[in-house]
Amino acid sequence: MDFSWMAWTLPTALFFLAIALMLVGMGVWEYVSPGGNPRVGVLRFETTRGDRLFVSLLGAAFIHLAWLGLVGANLWWALALSVIYAIAVFRYV
Repeated sequence: MDFSWMAWTLPTALFFLAIALMLVGMGVWEYVSPGGNPRVGVLRFETTRGDRLFVSLLGAAFIHLAWLGLVGANLWWALALSVIYAIAVFRYV
């Protein structure tokens, strides 16, 4: 198979690998502890682990896009902010 049209670089492959590992990890977590641990957080509606993962991934995308637009191409600080944001989402949402 020729995937050259997809511009597979090492960062691109690592990105998709990280997303796949998160999904597998969440699947294992759900298998070990079923139910998704629904709770009501600061958003005032019930969320499960999957909902919180989705919100954290969506927020990370916006953090990275804003960083690219406002600061530049050095995304290590945006990654750090995204990890802090994801921890906050899983803790408080």
